[in-house]
Amino acid sequence: MAAREQRSREEEFLIDQEPFRSNALLLIDKMLDLSNQVRQEALVDEILHSIFFFGKLRKPSVSPESILSHDEMFNDLERRFPEPFKLYSSQLPRRSPFSCVLDMIVLLLGRQKETDIIGRLRMLIKDLKPDESRDLVPSTICVSNKTDNKDQVKYYGVSMSAPTGPLPRRFMIAASCLSNWDRYVAGAVMTYFPIKKKNPHFDGTIKIPQHVRCQAFDLLDKKSKPPCRSCANMFGLTTAAENVSVYGNCAEVESLTNLFKNGVDVKEQARPTSSMYSDEKREKVENLVKGDLRNLLKEKKWNFTWNGHFYPPR
Repeated sequence: MAAREQRSREEEFLIDQEPFRSNALLLIDKMLDLSNQVRQEALVDEILHSIFFFGKLRKPSVSPESILSHDEMFNDLERRFPEPFKLYSSQLPRRSPFSCVLDMIVLLLGRQKETDIIGRLRMLIKDLKPDESRDLVPSTICVSNKTDNKDQVKYYGVSMSAPTGPLPRRFMIAASCLSNWDRYVAGAVMTYFPIKKKNPHFDGTIKIPQHVRCQAFDLLDKKSKPPCRSCANMFGLTTAAENVSVYGNCAEVESLTNLFKNGVDVKEQARPTSSMYSDEKREKVENLVKGDLRNLLKEKKWNFTWNGHFYPPR
């Protein structure tokens, strides 16, 4: 009887974890294939760490050995990319896995090929079978570029592609605010994160200049998407929408980050202007976000010992 119950629990575990495992393996396979074409192994290194970290957060956890089910593949990747295997239990990723896929496809196709980039991502997401599981699957892509003259460079971002459930997404948004997103963009997110209410002591919201396009597209039904109320609150984007999404979840955040990191003039035009913004106030908010992140990692007993560092891709 005991053996049969144990076998039943193991079968239920495998069924529950299969969508995450299969999506994780498909993304790794795709990144290895793309890396052979563009010779960008740093992005493979980064996605491995990010996926292994999210596997660690699952209950029960999913190990790298379980994701990379073939010994030959596991041994080869551990030899080529040793750091993700060593550090997924102690360092936080800077962004979610699909952002690495996006970067690889942009490198392959060229950043001005907007239609081709969106089409390639939609094909890949179809292979991930989003109707069955949304684990590691983003719903939206955003394109940002200046429009005040011709041939402006385009910058992309995808919505947060964390595993299902609110806490992995919350971990990733906090980590991205602290380590990856542009300073002004992260400040706008932290004005409302994590409780969806505006901080009464800090206002890092910004207003995107009129000559900047920031356009989102649905990756599942091929339609353009107007900004949600959250993006309007953070970035001054025009919308009639009333729905408030999780602040930091939207593709606009990553897309504007990439634009600002490469366009200093646009960033300065969008800088925060509220009297409730200062470097000192921002530092206090950053410390609150970092403290919340530490407490969550301890409180939920993830068996994750954060050493305070964010993973640097090799």
